[in-house]
Amino acid sequence: MAFYGKTALITGGASGLGRLHAIQLSEMGAKVAILDLNEKALTETAAISPNIIPFKCDVANLKQVQEIVNSLEKEIGKIDRFIHCAAIMPGGLLMDFDADAVNKVMIINYGGMINVCHTVIPRMLKRNSGDVIIYGSTAGLVPISRFGAYGATKAATNLYAKVLIRENKKSAIRFQLVCPPAVDTPLINQAKEDGPIFLKNAQKTHRNIISPEEVVRSVEKCLEKGQKLNYPGQAKWINLLQGIVPSLLDKMAQRE
Repeated sequence: MAFYGKTALITGGASGLGRLHAIQLSEMGAKVAILDLNEKALTETAAISPNIIPFKCDVANLKQVQEIVNSLEKEIGKIDRFIHCAAIMPGGLLMDFDADAVNKVMIINYGGMINVCHTVIPRMLKRNSGDVIIYGSTAGLVPISRFGAYGATKAATNLYAKVLIRENKKSAIRFQLVCPPAVDTPLINQAKEDGPIFLKNAQKTHRNIISPEEVVRSVEKCLEKGQKLNYPGQAKWINLLQGIVPSLLDKMAQRE
């Protein structure tokens, strides 16, 4: 899709993958609405291009999401591309979390995705056009120790997106579920200390981690090819091994 003059909506758009998508699309001439709770990061990202429009938004708040989307479509135009990146990534043993903390991760990561999808996608279906890119994760494919709270939200996201794609296979909308491995973004810092052991030095060693630029490139390639499931980098091997020899991946998952 040529994006000059189009409109995009990106959740978690003030940092990491969302920020990179926002910059790329703004350079292509699109108006890009970024939703995030980090006001400083919103301001800094919006300063990169006049095409980037920041909105402070808690995606877990359905009413807030609906108000912003309504305002956006009235003032800027219909949403041609929706990219969902917003998430939190706590690490730690499941029983070290209280129930409220685990529920909070699900409310933000999964519930937030539901809120935006159910606000934006019906509008796209009515027009029978647009792109929908949802970020899941390989953490939702493999049961990794010290990643249970986050992984459960991504397992739910992965399944939801796959069913969404199947149910709308006759639509002209280009759907894509992206399941990257660990990505070198600020989100990693949330789980570096208490999360899976492989994350502790991943950013220094560049092992078991992928660059955000490679992930974003893969999204564009998959859109052009009409590929609805995207496993960038080593994620393709994780997905393959999980289906064929899950015991190999289980060894990694049991390490603490």
